[in-house]
Amino acid sequence: MSVSHVTTHILDTGAGRPAAGVAVVLSKNDAGTWRELAASTTDADGRAKDLGPEQLEPGHYKLNFDTGTYYAGLQTATFFPEVDLVFEVSGPEHYHVPLLLSPFAYSTYRGS
Repeated sequence: MSVSHVTTHILDTGAGRPAAGVAVVLSKNDAGTWRELAASTTDADGRAKDLGPEQLEPGHYKLNFDTGTYYAGLQTATFFPEVDLVFEVSGPEHYHVPLLLSPFAYSTYRGS
């Protein structure tokens, strides 16, 4: 299996484990309209490696994480029912966009 140009890894920092089973959608901004490119679900290690093609053209992209459904499955209240991360692809290098998640906070960074 090839790895997509954009990957993600979700760690549930509140629980101290990977966030498995989170739905993730990759979209591209085309002239102000978001167009869905790919959808995936995080594996047991909290990773989604199959979000679209091996190469994306430069532009603005968005990862949408369905955190509400994830926390509902854990019977845990959350302040953020979904998380949108918008970022720019500018070259051929790999883009890894991790999400550190808890029921009432999240953070992200550009990974490697």
